[in-house]
Amino acid sequence: MRQHVNPLSKNFNEIERIPSLKEMFGDPKLNLHLDIGCAAGEFLFDLALVNTSWNYLGIEIREKLVKTAKLKVREREIKNLYFAFGNANNILNDVQSKFILKNVRSISFNFPDPWFKKRHYKRRVIQPEFIHILSNLLHKGSLIFIKTDVKDLFDYMDCTISSNFNFKTIDKNNFNYFESFNPNKVQTNREKYAIVNQLDIFDKVYIKI
Repeated sequence: MRQHVNPLSKNFNEIERIPSLKEMFGDPKLNLHLDIGCAAGEFLFDLALVNTSWNYLGIEIREKLVKTAKLKVREREIKNLYFAFGNANNILNDVQSKFILKNVRSISFNFPDPWFKKRHYKRRVIQPEFIHILSNLLHKGSLIFIKTDVKDLFDYMDCTISSNFNFKTIDKNNFNYFESFNPNKVQTNREKYAIVNQLDIFDKVYIKI
């Protein structure tokens, strides 16, 4: 079960310092992928270990999960993986953290909290203001990946991103994953669950133009 955390809580107004790329990674010059809402980070651990030619940064709003993930990174001495705690919208809109988006090559939103009630839509991670920030700071050619098993949420995310004229959809059939952050198509735990239970999975890839 998903532990609900209100992202609009004032508790997230205070933002922890995000270290420089040199402090976060063994090789700061590698391509950087950002996973927003990374939970306990199992997906990123798998990616970092099988694809050492990329750096991976996960942002998660549940502090306990981030602390545990950071401990595992230190114990395993993984040099291309880092975790940050907080509200991604607040972090990436902070002046001290904007260097992240200026260096990111791709971003993923995997099975984010759907916040089913309409009055809670404002709590969804993808908001028009957030996409506007991404459109201003991401370099041309940067990619956004969305994936969910909730059709209503998918339509909402797709509409929000597509409404920004700086992003256009990429045909997944013509997209070369071997040049992306996930060349081995590693699956998240939720994706595995959805496949086993024969749930529909909806996904799209967008490029900054």
